[in-house]
Amino acid sequence: MATIFTRIAAGEIPSYKCAENEDFYAFLDIAPMTPGHTLVIPKHVEDDYIFHLDEKTYAGLTAFARKVALAIGKAVPCARVCVAVLGMEVPHTHIHLVPVQTEADMDFRKPKLTLEPAEMQRIADAILAAYENL
Repeated sequence: MATIFTRIAAGEIPSYKCAENEDFYAFLDIAPMTPGHTLVIPKHVEDDYIFHLDEKTYAGLTAFARKVALAIGKAVPCARVCVAVLGMEVPHTHIHLVPVQTEADMDFRKPKLTLEPAEMQRIADAILAAYENL
C-alpha cells in the first residue's frame, strides 16, 4: 500500500506544491513549525529511513532539497533555512526544511502553526516561483 506521501506526490491527495522534478517532490507541511516549513520526498522510494536509500537516490534527494532550501530562503523572510530528518511520523523518507529566525524555531515539541489555506497557497506559490527561477 502506498504511503500518504507517495499519494501526495502522485496527486491523489492535495498538497501545497513548492517544487517537483521527475524523482522528487516538495510540499508545505500542513502543520508547520514556521511559515514555509517544507517537506522534501523521493517520489518512487518509500523506505522510511534516509540511510537505507541507494546512493543515487540519496544524492539526488539532498541536491533537490538544497535547491528547494535556496528557493525558500528567497521566498520566505528568514535568517536561515534549517534541515532536519526525523522520519518517525510517516514511513517514507522525508527532509524537513524550516525557515527560521532562531534555533528555537527548530523545536519540534513546540505547538504547530495553523495557517489559512490562502496563506499556505501564497507561500507555496512564492517558493515554487523562486525554485523555477534558480
